[in-house]
Amino acid sequence: MAVSSSQCMRILSHSPPSSSFECRSDPDYSGSARFEKPRISYRRVPGAAASASTFGGLSSLIFKFPPNFVRQLSTKARRNCSNIGVAQVVAASWSNNPASGSPSAAASGSAAAAAAAFPAPASPVEISAGDEVVMGDGLNVQLEVLADLKNEASFLSSDGSIAVHAGERLGRGIVTDAITTPVVNTSAYFFKKTAELIDFKEKRRASFEYGRYGNPTTVVAEEKISALEGAESTVIMASGMCASTVMFLALVPAGGHIVTTTDCYRKTRIFIETLLPKMGIKATVIDPADMEGLESALKKNKVSLFFTESPTNPFLRCVDIKLVSDLCHKNGTLVCIDGTFATPLNQKALALGADLILHSATKFIGGHNDVLAGCISGSEKLITQIRNLHHVLGGALNPNAAYLIIRGMKTLHLRVQQQNSTALRMAEILEAHPKVKCVYYPGLTSHPEHDIAKRQMTGFGGVVSFEVKGDLMTTIKFIDALKIPYIAPSFGGCESIVDQPAIMSYWDLSQSERLKYGIMDNLIRFSFGVEDFEDLKADVLQALETI
Repeated sequence: MAVSSSQCMRILSHSPPSSSFECRSDPDYSGSARFEKPRISYRRVPGAAASASTFGGLSSLIFKFPPNFVRQLSTKARRNCSNIGVAQVVAASWSNNPASGSPSAAASGSAAAAAAAFPAPASPVEISAGDEVVMGDGLNVQLEVLADLKNEASFLSSDGSIAVHAGERLGRGIVTDAITTPVVNTSAYFFKKTAELIDFKEKRRASFEYGRYGNPTTVVAEEKISALEGAESTVIMASGMCASTVMFLALVPAGGHIVTTTDCYRKTRIFIETLLPKMGIKATVIDPADMEGLESALKKNKVSLFFTESPTNPFLRCVDIKLVSDLCHKNGTLVCIDGTFATPLNQKALALGADLILHSATKFIGGHNDVLAGCISGSEKLITQIRNLHHVLGGALNPNAAYLIIRGMKTLHLRVQQQNSTALRMAEILEAHPKVKCVYYPGLTSHPEHDIAKRQMTGFGGVVSFEVKGDLMTTIKFIDALKIPYIAPSFGGCESIVDQPAIMSYWDLSQSERLKYGIMDNLIRFSFGVEDFEDLKADVLQALETI
């Protein structure tokens, strides 16, 4: 029968260090301490002599039970439990029991027991755990050899220095059996010796070197997205716009040419229309369905890149990705699809022929309206080109944000399934409602690219755009009557969000200027969350009754 670490420590705390110890099952003691974090802690006693018996001036060397200690108390682990327990209690007594005298006084008996329990090994410490062997070299819990700790700790002479370095530079516990991905909050990575730095510079050793160049937590997010997209590589950045702009700057040379589509996110259009021309880069803008216009632009210009969203924002137009890719590749033009509205689950742009797939991971991928991120996936060659410029420009994703992306993606398939279903059913209800003028959703047969969407998508997404019958104020009345969705920008999260593009995104333009982009005053973009369908249906219908 397994016993808890708290039980072992409780029993030991009332026994003299020299007493024998045997792990056995005992009643649980309420209020007994539990040791959750594996660590090696140090306490320096002023005036304590530095000697072998006091481990180089350290008054205590406390080995805490690792968090998986209870699980490790299998048949094999119990055989060693006596030694482990005695050593821990002996070490703990040096710092927790001042009445026992100075460390040097206790060393004559207790230190000998500890030395016997932990002889200095020639190889990393092994803790037997049933059929599992936990190595002490960093694979699970890192227990440094005492002699090494003595030598490395001897240069610290103050509590301030110990506070900075203890548990880290002096030997850190690296936990790799945690279910969730650890968040690595660091801005730089160190090298133990200059030789290691030279090996890194000459590509014989791996390291991120600096936080802007990568992070272990961020890499997990990138690899997860690559796996979903079937991509060789992914680079993740601080926002979707960051990903878009870096991609343009990395792949389109000065004086180059791009082709894009009429319907797109406004900030992307602003970058294309106002900033790229400063580098001599021109753009041809076509309707998403205008393949003749695309062929003409490819013949007349040396086009470096075709870029579009599919589905687009806010009218959810769909581009025939396979056809576009075939046309562009014949002319040496790269194809990048912004698949934010589709998600990697509803559409695989790379499998359809695109060179790159871009997402605002803020939306469906993150999925909880709590994080900003953007990502680009594709071949190793293209992503390396983009990543190199990204390292220069910055915009690195914070590792805490990367963790939120990882966490969000674990429920991506569940959320998208619910949102696909709700959006399609609501689109059908809205299209049949007498107070709705028209609905834009690729899952409807009335959508101009419905056939394309059916061919290249497995689901049609969680966003529905529609126009109510009425003017600006009528539309405002409808939106204000809704009770479930938030009036906010963005989309794709667990919470439903609604906005009126004429106000949310284009309010700085006059009505006539908005119409140039097809933005009517009565246009609504509704992002359905994961709320119950019947609740959302009732809310939308009651709001329509108010106009």
